[in-house]
Amino acid sequence: MSVRDLRNSITAILQDSALAQSRVGIKVISLRTGEVLYEKDSHLLFHPASNMKLLTTATALKRLGPTYRFETWLAADTSALADSVLNGNLYLKGFGDPDLSTEDLRWMVRQLRAQGVLKITGDLVCDESFLDDYHYGKGWMWDDASSRYFPPIGALTVNQNCVTVTVRPGAKPGDSLQVALAPPTSYVKLENLAVTVDSTDSTRLAEFKVERKWRERENTIVVSGGLTPESAPREVVLEILDPALYSGTLCTELLAEQHIALAGEVTRGVLPDTSRLLVEHLSQPLAYLLTRTNKFPYNNLYAELILKTLGAELEGPPGTARKGTTEIKRFLSEVGADTTKFALADGSGVSRYDLLTPALVVRLLKYMYEDFTVSAEFLASLPIAGVDGTLQHRMQGTAAEGKLRAKTGTLRGVSALSGYTTTGDGEPLAFSMMMQHFVVPTARIRAVQDRIGALLSEFHRRRTIATAGRSRQ
Repeated sequence: MSVRDLRNSITAILQDSALAQSRVGIKVISLRTGEVLYEKDSHLLFHPASNMKLLTTATALKRLGPTYRFETWLAADTSALADSVLNGNLYLKGFGDPDLSTEDLRWMVRQLRAQGVLKITGDLVCDESFLDDYHYGKGWMWDDASSRYFPPIGALTVNQNCVTVTVRPGAKPGDSLQVALAPPTSYVKLENLAVTVDSTDSTRLAEFKVERKWRERENTIVVSGGLTPESAPREVVLEILDPALYSGTLCTELLAEQHIALAGEVTRGVLPDTSRLLVEHLSQPLAYLLTRTNKFPYNNLYAELILKTLGAELEGPPGTARKGTTEIKRFLSEVGADTTKFALADGSGVSRYDLLTPALVVRLLKYMYEDFTVSAEFLASLPIAGVDGTLQHRMQGTAAEGKLRAKTGTLRGVSALSGYTTTGDGEPLAFSMMMQHFVVPTARIRAVQDRIGALLSEFHRRRTIATAGRSRQ
């Protein structure tokens, strides 16, 4: 197949009726020669959706390094520890670790107990001052709530600032549904209004819902509607409000679990300069966290915390989205991009204020591919077609399966796919496809992208007769 044939084939795929009312921008280049294999409106601006994470994670790799680790501290404002009593406050200070879990907090509390602490005379003070307290991104939709995809952003984050609600039916119609919360915590209230119903009760079955009272801005989760006795358990992950107090409440409950008495309450504050560090928890290396950021659809929080951490580390606390996006622009300027020709608002692409071009994304992909210091970590962070992440069920059984690596991006009316593949000849390619302004099901747009991804992955350059003849000599 010649390059002209490839271009004609891609153009034919783009005639799909799913794109009849849509805008499409595409750029494909050879990473071996730099040749542009296909280009269509690649200079136009599009909402990148989660393709924005490519910029965030690439900048983090270059500026913070693959081995960077996030810290979380337990500290005291006094060095006095006498007879198992910590006189004063205990401080829980977060530095933006997006991966901190209840088990990590439990480990920290156990380390505190191992130091002989049995009583704290003051409060548990939650310090989230490393980042700002603006918990949502600029340009996020007001009704993006009661969902694991849009949790609040805070320096003190645990369990991705979410809880998991598991709902099981009762033994017979009329029984209340069984509702369990993980982690079990007093920070979240449950209202169980749901019942077990007969299969003929279509109304209550259709009304089954698990939702936080997001309109009222309460950490109260309401379970309503019904399930039949034969229904499989339902598991729903929901975000909470005020991540610092959530983290602090979990910590106090773990203190009680370890029989450490806390005389005071959970409050907010800032760790004094004269404090004493008692326990330090370190996250997994940044390279691992970037894999979680790029491969999975529900890790917008990871990207936002990494963005603000960039700002805090490079420009000083508190880290903000503005400081973080400034650092991304500085990096992209080094890559050769004109920073006046695109707009950045957040780190995850949830914001409708983000505007990028396919050409810019391909320029970044080329740079990261050619930078030996970070290329392996960057490529490893991307979903693999037909194998894992958001591409696990896409392009299976095609030439792209197992070798195309790309970041997906989805908002309502927006779909993007940008990354790498190799041709049938083993020639490495970088590509970016952005499509927006459609009302058809997103699956139809993805199908077009998948056809192009498979085509690029099976592409063979046509050899000339002279070249073919020489190869037989």
